[in-house]
Amino acid sequence: MNLYKHALGRVVPIDQNAVEKALARQLTLTKPPGSLGDLEEVANRLCGITGSCPAPIPDNPHICVFAGDHGVHEEKVTPWPQEVTAQMVANFLAGGAAVNVIARQVGARVSVIDVGVKAELDPAPGLIISKVKAGTNNLRIGSAMSNFEARESLDRGVEVAEMLHEAGYNLFVTGDMGIANTTPSAAIISYLSGLDPEVITGRGTGVDDATLAIKISVIKDAISRVNAIGNLKDNPIELLAQLGGLEIGAICGFIISAASLKVPVIVDGVISLAGALLANAISPVVSEYVFAGHLSVEPGAKVALEMLGKRPLLSLDMRLGEGSGGALAIPIVQTAARLLGEMASFEEAGVKEA
Repeated sequence: MNLYKHALGRVVPIDQNAVEKALARQLTLTKPPGSLGDLEEVANRLCGITGSCPAPIPDNPHICVFAGDHGVHEEKVTPWPQEVTAQMVANFLAGGAAVNVIARQVGARVSVIDVGVKAELDPAPGLIISKVKAGTNNLRIGSAMSNFEARESLDRGVEVAEMLHEAGYNLFVTGDMGIANTTPSAAIISYLSGLDPEVITGRGTGVDDATLAIKISVIKDAISRVNAIGNLKDNPIELLAQLGGLEIGAICGFIISAASLKVPVIVDGVISLAGALLANAISPVVSEYVFAGHLSVEPGAKVALEMLGKRPLLSLDMRLGEGSGGALAIPIVQTAARLLGEMASFEEAGVKEA
């Protein structure tokens, strides 16, 4: 359907006039200039995203956990059985996962989007079944999916963002679930950064040294296979098809759609960042709408953030996924907007400026 292309056609740079107004307003508030640090940058960019100063408080957040399975699991890149993906989806839907607990604390809704879980999931409240296929192929020996399936995964992400926007949600958070999904994420980040997989690849769910060595070897083989095809840095859709996961593609499309709708989106850890890098490769303008929720301990996350030019809002040594780190950043983004809109100016407070 190529819905992502239609969404991409609606993406425009954030409103610099609104950003300039925010910068000017920051200087009138009862604080030394720059004293609120990154909160000021967040507030200013929210103004640019929404085209208004001060920006409306993004008080209706939604966390989207995109779920998919991975054929590379057969290479023993993780000790966790693939069945855990479907089991964790059930846990999300029952409200028992970490991201659910955080969501309750910060006042966010959680949806799980099945774009590639191997098991057939029964319909349930909070579950969006949008399956492209039942898991990817083994990326070590061949393409993870077809080019058509890669484009379909982007379209599914676009559809979710559009649906949530129509429902009135005004702040999105990306999350993920998929046993073995740090392997395709590391492969994508390694390929786009040009850095050796040994630098990019982390322990994911906490694998031992032997499993980590297998994981690195698998990624090296996959990148060598892709290099034989040609340079795909300018062809991010085909790169997704060769190395990616269906949930990574859906996250990519979700971010593109959020930008087209002028909705700020907080990305989580290394899986979400792989999707954000692909979205950035498709159109760098999209990244203007993205906030980095936290700095995952996965080494690829730091590299991806640097490539995107993003400073993480939190650094808590987390590596859970699910959207957990992104969810924790929701109050920071909301507070930034509230500070710009509600703080008194020097004139209003009767305080003399320096």
